Amino acid sequence: MRYNKVYLIIICLLLAALAIVFNTFPRSTFSELEKRELARFPEFTTERLLNGTFTYEVSSWFSDSEPFRDHFMWLNMQVKDLIRLNTGDENVSFHAAKTKPEDHIASETKKVTIPPKTEEPYVYENHITANENAKITHAGIIIVGSGKKVRALMAYGGSENGSTGYAQAANQYKDSFPDVNVYCMVIPTAVEYYCPDKVRNRTCPQRPTITHIFRNLSAKVKPVDIYAELGRHANEDIYLRTDHHWAALGAYYAAKKFAEVAGVPFRPLSAYDKKIIHNFVGNMYGYSQDIAVRNAPEDFVYYVPRDVAYSTTYTDYTIDKNYRVVSMGSPHQGTFFQHFKNGSGAAYCTFMGSDARITRVETSTHNGRRLLILKDSFGNAIPGYLFYSFEQVHVIDSRYFTMNMVEYVRTNGITDILFANNIFKAYSNNTYTKYIKYLSQTTN
Repeated sequence: MRYNKVYLIIICLLLAALAIVFNTFPRSTFSELEKRELARFPEFTTERLLNGTFTYEVSSWFSDSEPFRDHFMWLNMQVKDLIRLNTGDENVSFHAAKTKPEDHIASETKKVTIPPKTEEPYVYENHITANENAKITHAGIIIVGSGKKVRALMAYGGSENGSTGYAQAANQYKDSFPDVNVYCMVIPTAVEYYCPDKVRNRTCPQRPTITHIFRNLSAKVKPVDIYAELGRHANEDIYLRTDHHWAALGAYYAAKKFAEVAGVPFRPLSAYDKKIIHNFVGNMYGYSQDIAVRNAPEDFVYYVPRDVAYSTTYTDYTIDKNYRVVSMGSPHQGTFFQHFKNGSGAAYCTFMGSDARITRVETSTHNGRRLLILKDSFGNAIPGYLFYSFEQVHVIDSRYFTMNMVEYVRTNGITDILFANNIFKAYSNNTYTKYIKYLSQTTN
């Protein structure tokens, strides 16, 4: 009986301490783990109170902005890591966690039956992590290996016959701009090159989808097939281990392949200054909610061109909480390569600082070639390698553009258009429909 009383006292004290923390300590406003702004206390109006909106948003704010949010999530991950379920002899384990995807890219695809293998001119074989141990974590993220070389992979769910719309968008741009060179690049993601054999059935192959896209391109659109180029360099750091993006080195090899197809000059890495941001942990820590990712920071390496002058002009968009454009600012000068401290989780924003803007780079290269890159965030790492190749480089994100594309291309004298999207975005109907919409929409 005495032990029961002690136990009850401890529980009561613990609950009282938690009540004090959650109700009196400062609320969290930003989650470094989830890389997002947390909910803010809602604005009060009588109408919002009567229709229930205000009380609902207060409840959301209270749960979303809890004090020490990241610390509690870190503790939760530690516990999950201890209680993860082992499936047996194949060294594949599953965390006791939700399986609903949190990532905006992962949620754009659905799991489908893996298509049959097709004959390809280049077949990549994983000799790097094929025999590694693996575990499936929150949102189906695959964690490969252990210790300081842990790698987090996002499973792909696309089919062999998907992404026709992406090819059609490139074809329609060529029809709209017959005098402009149009190129189509599909960027594979890390799971294609580093998925262990034991969990290969958790993801679909990407090569068949890429081949299907290229087969649906008009003969006048030039494919930029970087699949084999990346495969030949997969033993290098071409993808980030702790983030869903590729590394700057992967973008270098892709840019090199594009320059070959476009017939423009290209410089080797020796023409660049190597920069390093140490102790980088990317967004796969938050998506997977696996402490192993947090405990395996990596170097974020990027390359700044030498012996070429360039100036960058940005036109920024203001977006709301639903990522919709609400206004467009005036053009202003800025720095193409942003600077982040060691340990910053925002290091991938080194390139242009944001997706929600139009970027125009004027270079000292004079060859009459002006490039427009239509991209998602993977494409951010490409432009810096092309300052030796084009006299102007324009960058537009697939999600944020409020002008008329025909007007923009003609006004700026664009000679080359490159579609450069990762395979998740290329597979998304939303990407295709937006690109087509930009051709006819009225400039706001």
